[in-house]
Amino acid sequence: MTAPAARWIVTDLDGTLVGADLRIVERSRQALVAFRRAGGEVFLATGRNEVSAGRYHAELGLTTPAILYNGARVVDLASGQVLYGKEIGGSFDALRKNVLDRLPPTVGAVAFAGGKPVAVHPAPVLAEYARRDGLRLLPSGPTAELGPVVKVLLVNDRPELSGLADAVHRACPELVTVSSEPTYLEVLPPGASKGAALRFLAQHRGVDLAQVAAIGDNHNDADMLVAAGLAAVPADANPGIRELADLVVGRCADGAVADLVAHLLAGDGAFSEGRVAAAPAPADGAAYARRAGPAGEETG
Repeated sequence: MTAPAARWIVTDLDGTLVGADLRIVERSRQALVAFRRAGGEVFLATGRNEVSAGRYHAELGLTTPAILYNGARVVDLASGQVLYGKEIGGSFDALRKNVLDRLPPTVGAVAFAGGKPVAVHPAPVLAEYARRDGLRLLPSGPTAELGPVVKVLLVNDRPELSGLADAVHRACPELVTVSSEPTYLEVLPPGASKGAALRFLAQHRGVDLAQVAAIGDNHNDADMLVAAGLAAVPADANPGIRELADLVVGRCADGAVADLVAHLLAGDGAFSEGRVAAAPAPADGAAYARRAGPAGEETG
């Protein structure tokens, strides 16, 4: 079997590898098996925590570390060892006092501390979130009892997040906010992102980022796509990140990750200065795009 044009594939889960039914798209699963047999390695990069991401990691039979909490941690899921981690720290007190405790009853908030999800602002909308991610939310207690907080997730009952993000930034301008779903606002430690975690992981394992292909579908994937040598997005990705793509593949449900693997294994995706050469469109007719460079020029 031909060696792949990239050493790594780093893939987002929801909307990229995992479909609306919360299952790994079978065509993509089979393609990742083929990529690994050809000598490549596969890494997950997700906003989920150890438990929620762990079931997909196990289903794929992976032994590689996972980028979790939208980049706030890199964890060896087999041992539980945290290889890289950031915490919200003392900013959580101000966040809770000035934002979380003032949320309307339609917005829920979950703090992740010690690997456990704690409902710091209960709301009916959290029931569906917990079901979707397969989590059991713990009741909230005093801030001192939570321990170090890695991430806070705000879940709205409607896709309106700008007001929530503004409130977070006013109270804690040092914290990072990203949207991973239309109704999810994630509050992260300073400097946390999937891209920062990927850069750490590549350096930690001695891999040139030019030999990394990343694929994601939403704004929380943007820095990861910029960091990777090849940036791929599904055809149904958020329009706001398509401009970051070297490669636009098929829809998630049709096997977006499988299209990326096919491109890498075909031998026509050789890297050149961190960018991929032009390639034919996949069989389903999805178009390929190129990442915009300075002044709107194509890079390559």
